Amino acid sequence: MSQSAQIEPHSDARRAVAAIILAAGKGTRMKSDLHKVLHPIAGRPMLLHLAAAVAELGAARTVVVTGAGRAQVEAAVAPLGIATAVQTEQLGTAHAVLQAQAALAGFDGDVMILYGDVPLVGAATMRRMLDRLGEDDAPAAAVLGFRPEMPGAYGRIIADAGGRIVKMVEAKDASADELGETLCNSGLMAVRSSDLFALLAQVGNDNAAGEFYLPDIVMLAAAAGRSSVVIETDADEVAGVNSRGELAGVEAHWQSLRRARAMAEGATLIAPDTTWFAHDTVIGRDVVIEPNVFFGPGVTVADGAIIHGFSHIEGATIGANAEVGPFARLRPGAVMGERSKVGNFVEMKKTMLGAGAKANHLTYLGDADVGAGANVGAGTITCNYDGFFKAKTVIGEGAFIGSNSALVAPVTIGAGAIVAAGSIITSNVEPDALALARGRQEARSGWAKRFRAAMAAKKAQSK
Repeated sequence: MSQSAQIEPHSDARRAVAAIILAAGKGTRMKSDLHKVLHPIAGRPMLLHLAAAVAELGAARTVVVTGAGRAQVEAAVAPLGIATAVQTEQLGTAHAVLQAQAALAGFDGDVMILYGDVPLVGAATMRRMLDRLGEDDAPAAAVLGFRPEMPGAYGRIIADAGGRIVKMVEAKDASADELGETLCNSGLMAVRSSDLFALLAQVGNDNAAGEFYLPDIVMLAAAAGRSSVVIETDADEVAGVNSRGELAGVEAHWQSLRRARAMAEGATLIAPDTTWFAHDTVIGRDVVIEPNVFFGPGVTVADGAIIHGFSHIEGATIGANAEVGPFARLRPGAVMGERSKVGNFVEMKKTMLGAGAKANHLTYLGDADVGAGANVGAGTITCNYDGFFKAKTVIGEGAFIGSNSALVAPVTIGAGAIVAAGSIITSNVEPDALALARGRQEARSGWAKRFRAAMAAKKAQSK
């Protein structure tokens, strides 16, 4: 009896799930020292987008197959507890998947095969594939297909009206008629673990490229009397990244979906195409985002906040009905309380701005705690770094900091205190006190006129 004939169908609809993510390619077209699958989409490496979707799916095991640049990939997935396997020679996709066999030893369930440079495939699509694999007719594999505008070099899927696959063929090996088919193979598939490695062991490389092709397992199963099925998705979901241009295209598609979601959930985007979200941005209801706003990772914006144009925000928490910008920068650790405000050309880093507190213009607040209702005048700086260590500034509730003041940390300004404009504060200020720390002003009558006359005479003598 042949090995393929020994493959047994399994009818369980919901079984344990494992994922194999292929990330062994060199990615030479990216022209980068960074591994291709680690280039970011929405502030998160492509590979980790997939890892997040697999985690949402509830996968029991995940294996990333590495090759060129393996150290970078291993370092990226190690904190997530993801296993890795190495493909030392680039002999094709079937050979790459086979390298994960040892890492999946003892696993009995369904295996999703994914690609690290195809980052936008969601858990819902993966679940559709797995559910189809588990239906009563027990297909050998569920393959994810799509219909691109230009099929070009994609492998083709020839299927009947019910989605059963008659043939899968690489473009290099396809006939003219087969190349006329618009249904293409994304390369992603779901296969039972009990079938997968038995089929992979039979894959040969008698083809135009001399490679071991993963899609060949579909036809090997068919030879043993087991049919496979195709599940279709939009071309955008399976868009691959092989160049910087393709990376930008996938980023644009992701952003388009995220903007639409933000608006559907109750936010107003004045110029949607100019708003850039990170993968984890949280936006509340009735938030207004003006043009040209960029969100880095780690931002939460509560209901009713207004983000004015040209603001850059990362690692920050913005409270309900707070106001940011325009031209503001919030860096990691910035926290704005309810109805607080930072205005144009204000930068915050690792600073808590209390409820109703304001810093309206040209101010740097770093390593600071600003109490509720405090007012920080234009040009104020918290001097938080001495060249070796960071220190904290505390501004009490209701305090008023006059314009162009420098608060040299560590220092505390008491509640209700006033710091006179132009002061350099190096010692603590008690509550409700006035702190004045600046040179005494002098006025010398006629001095400027005498100075100009003297200098004019000197210049005339020099000619």
